[in-house]
Amino acid sequence: MMTRRFLLKNTGIAVAGLGMIPPFLARAAVTNPGRRRRKILIAIFQRGAADGLNVVVPFGERAYYYLRPSIAIAAPKWAGGGASPETCIDLDGFFGLHPALRPFQAIYDQGHLAIVHAAGLPDNTRAHFAAQDFLETATPGVKSTPAGWLNRHLSSKPRRNSTPFRAVAMGTMLPRSLCGPAPALAMSSIEEFQVRAGAQGLQAMYGPGGADIVYGAGRGMREAIAFLKRANLERYQPAPGVEYPCSPFANSLRQLAQLIKADVGLEVAFAELGGWDTHVNQGGAAGQLASRLADLSQGITALYRDLGERMADVVLLTMSEFGRTVAENPNGGTDHGHANALFLLGGPVRGGKVYGRWPGLAPEQLYEGRDLALTTDFRDVFAEIIARHLGNTSLEAVFPAFAASPRNFRGLLKA
Repeated sequence: MMTRRFLLKNTGIAVAGLGMIPPFLARAAVTNPGRRRRKILIAIFQRGAADGLNVVVPFGERAYYYLRPSIAIAAPKWAGGGASPETCIDLDGFFGLHPALRPFQAIYDQGHLAIVHAAGLPDNTRAHFAAQDFLETATPGVKSTPAGWLNRHLSSKPRRNSTPFRAVAMGTMLPRSLCGPAPALAMSSIEEFQVRAGAQGLQAMYGPGGADIVYGAGRGMREAIAFLKRANLERYQPAPGVEYPCSPFANSLRQLAQLIKADVGLEVAFAELGGWDTHVNQGGAAGQLASRLADLSQGITALYRDLGERMADVVLLTMSEFGRTVAENPNGGTDHGHANALFLLGGPVRGGKVYGRWPGLAPEQLYEGRDLALTTDFRDVFAEIIARHLGNTSLEAVFPAFAASPRNFRGLLKA
């Protein structure tokens, strides 16, 4: 008997809500809903705990330089205020972007990029897997939550005529945030989805005689492929002048742009970029962290430019499980910390601003004497996006055991 694990491993495709898929796809495949524009959320996970203090640099805080003698990013004024590959990019006279994030500067200046600093999990874990689970379920401290926060959104706000591609993750496995009863797809690539799921071997593998639920999934995949063919994805080209970097992350974003432009009914998308666990040789303006940030900013900026006017309907959110220690360690890196920085990007974003109350980096202001203290619960940011962008007011269903309320929103999105 074919198992669900075998399906995930050998097709490069993952599906949530397997039992619901055949009728779901049968309904969706009747028409192309693409003529109707939808609000879209793209969630980007920086797995490994990014160093928010070197991503969005508090260059106005003297303690930052004292605690990071070899990896701190120089303040803009130290270079006469001009652009330099060695200095951070001044945002407001106190915060600056890491120089590898220079592609973001124009988007910030246009008012389409916002930052929330000192945000994160109200839980003291510094374990990657636990923190990632808490972040993706939006239930910090609770390990038994069955569904992710994005799946709970999909379940609590069902759509009539939704398509197989309402929720898509780029990867071979569904992320925790999209696991749950609502159907969702994960694909390592659109081409692989079409080739592997559409191969005759799959039909033989899951054809008549396969009475278990996996047969239904295989049948559903063929329905999904037929749907993609009607969308004419083969004719997709990035907008003139847009060139995506040659990296797996950027390729994931390119394919999400492909799905959005094809109007396949995408509402929630997920992609991720690893390599943020910089315990050793983190680097400052150049080095390990800078390389990750260049991939992140160049890929996202290409997506932003490629989508053009469609960004009026898109919010892109970045997240990481926790931040890093304020002080660098003896290995020229940083260890697991607490609060971090989030990015929000898109037409609906009230950008050009760093949000959140800055807690300070003096010894008495640090969390447990070593980390950036948290002043914004990440669920307040998530809830504002769910309510004001995706139009889901059932916040108690999406964020159980948390008093999500518009009173706690930061005003990150335009009315």
